[in-house]
Amino acid sequence: MSQNTQITLLVLDVDGVMSDGKVTYTSDGAELKSFNIKDGVGIKGIQKAGIQTAIITGRASPMVERRAAELGIHHLIQGREDKLSALKELLDSLTIELKNVAYMGDDLPDIEAIASVGIGACPADAAVAVKAQAGWISSLNGGEGCVREFCDHILDVANK
Repeated sequence: MSQNTQITLLVLDVDGVMSDGKVTYTSDGAELKSFNIKDGVGIKGIQKAGIQTAIITGRASPMVERRAAELGIHHLIQGREDKLSALKELLDSLTIELKNVAYMGDDLPDIEAIASVGIGACPADAAVAVKAQAGWISSLNGGEGCVREFCDHILDVANK
């Protein structure tokens, strides 16, 4: 990110970023995911600094809706594999440019978005091809505080 680029939107993937990428099914068919509370604190810090937040995820899940609501993430796009297309649609509605976006993803559907934004990032355990495109790589794995670390990085760079 150049010194003149201002981040106004943080976009996150869910599976492998906000969660560890594992899905557990109960005997009655319910789906379970776990989220790191530290990541939530980081997201709240970003919001307090005036940066909007969004989730774009390839899967649709009521748990993601609940987590987004708990964190005050008002822009939630689920069930979209073409992340860059979904991101561009969101940016058009918000009148935000790609250069003003920080995006964290972990796998192949995220590559184009990561390569197109102001700060493209990934967790330590992201796919090798994703790491090759990311401008910032967390020292932490998905679901283990990588979002918090990324939020802190964004705020440090922005001096917010």
